[in-house]
Amino acid sequence: MALPRGAKARAAVVVDRLAGLYPEAECELTHDTPFQLLAATILSAQCTDEMVNAVTPALFARFPDAPSLADADPDEVERLVHSTGFYRQKAKNLIGMARMVADEHGGEVPTELADLVRLPGVGRKTGNVLRSVAFELPGLPVDTHVGRLSRRLDLTREEDPVKVEHDLNRLVDPTERGRFSLRLILHGRRVCSARRPTCSECTLADLCPAAGTGVPRGGGSGAPGRAGAQSMPLPRPRTNAARRSAVRSRSASVAASFRIAGTLPKREATHTGSNEGSVVTRRYPPDRKSTRLNSSHVSESRMPSSA
Repeated sequence: MALPRGAKARAAVVVDRLAGLYPEAECELTHDTPFQLLAATILSAQCTDEMVNAVTPALFARFPDAPSLADADPDEVERLVHSTGFYRQKAKNLIGMARMVADEHGGEVPTELADLVRLPGVGRKTGNVLRSVAFELPGLPVDTHVGRLSRRLDLTREEDPVKVEHDLNRLVDPTERGRFSLRLILHGRRVCSARRPTCSECTLADLCPAAGTGVPRGGGSGAPGRAGAQSMPLPRPRTNAARRSAVRSRSASVAASFRIAGTLPKREATHTGSNEGSVVTRRYPPDRKSTRLNSSHVSESRMPSSA
């Protein structure tokens, strides 16, 4: 079978294969209503789904809907969500979100992305989770797994999640976007990890430009590119002060590398100017402690008057 050429054709095969590999991909956050999913997704920031699922039963038993959470005592909410981390900010976001939902949307979670991202603690990723999971509307949440795998599969070259989302939206049918995101997340957790992807077990290996390269596309920080590609040169400083600062930074970096290697080069230069006999000893790279002036050889014409 000939391999697909072009990102759109490759994306279609990726969607089909992942659907066969993870046919029952579901959101792993436990919830019964869109409001509960919204609250759980806010809590999932910098926290595992397992920890969120351990916290939400008590939270939802005490505050099952937006009106009840809107009037909650912040200290009580903080105690309930403490183990998810960043509990003060999360409690503040939960209460603020509940108040806005209750006051501006009649207690019902809105469905439009523009309305969702106005809620405290809600960004495009959370909004797309609500749209695709709770309302079965088009939405493609982009987390670290989705971004990493999309770059490795050469479906995008972008690092910014919003730009990644726009690139993927052009390649994936609207009805498949939510499930595609969930399946990429599962594949990223189980097979295509950030540090040690198991390419030999990957059903997408024959499609993936990064398979078996050792330095997978999108596996680290910086702009995406093919494995082994050299980084782009830094922009040239535009002002004299910026140029001097850049030179000092490079000199310090070179000197540090020599010191670490134990091979700091030494070279002495003797300069004789108009004052005969003045000797300046320098060591390279220049260092304040290693630059000295032998004052005993400075001529009397340069010495201050004793009168």
